[in-house]
Amino acid sequence: MRRYIAEIIGTFAIVFCGTGAIIIDQETNGTISHSGIAITFGLIVMAMIYALGSISGAHFNPAVTIAFSIANKFKKREIIPYVISQFLGAILASGLLYLLFPSNAFLGATIPSGSNMQSFILEFILTFLLMLVILSVAHGSKEQGMFAGIAIGSVVGLEAMFAGPICGASMNPARSLGPAFVADQMEQLWIYLLAPTLGAAVAVFIWSYLTNNKLKEKIIKL
Repeated sequence: MRRYIAEIIGTFAIVFCGTGAIIIDQETNGTISHSGIAITFGLIVMAMIYALGSISGAHFNPAVTIAFSIANKFKKREIIPYVISQFLGAILASGLLYLLFPSNAFLGATIPSGSNMQSFILEFILTFLLMLVILSVAHGSKEQGMFAGIAIGSVVGLEAMFAGPICGASMNPARSLGPAFVADQMEQLWIYLLAPTLGAAVAVFIWSYLTNNKLKEKIIKL
């Protein structure tokens, strides 16, 4: 239960601070800026990894949880409780932001600015790259070393910096579900549930092949 609570808190913090930065930027006519929003996402991810990584593994992302399970770094029976915890944390964060900013129509929801396919491909690649880094510096239940938070947070900030204006750079189904659910912006949510999950899963097989992991046999069979 402590791990589940840690996942709720960590996901809550990421959505509250990250989408909160988007909302406040809109409410204050761009005082935070796009760069500030990207940095906020990167820093809060880094902070939560250091704060809660030793308790839950600091997933805060259903795509990461599923990918860790595929990589045999996380118990499959824990997937559903973790994902529920992550979704709950995100919805609680967006609910609180709605109470604070009831006039904001989107609450930081990820909505494609171009075509759906454009955002799908971007989200797939962004999460693929993020998961490659995560697999290299972290385990499913415990972070490795002092630089895991810096590495993962930096990738999140970097990808949000350049891809955010087009697809929102979610890389996280929970981060997208929270504001979409509370703001009733569900029409294109499927992109942000499916693309990051597929991107993270594919990253596991590529990482396993490159590192000569035992999952290489599964790739050959596929």
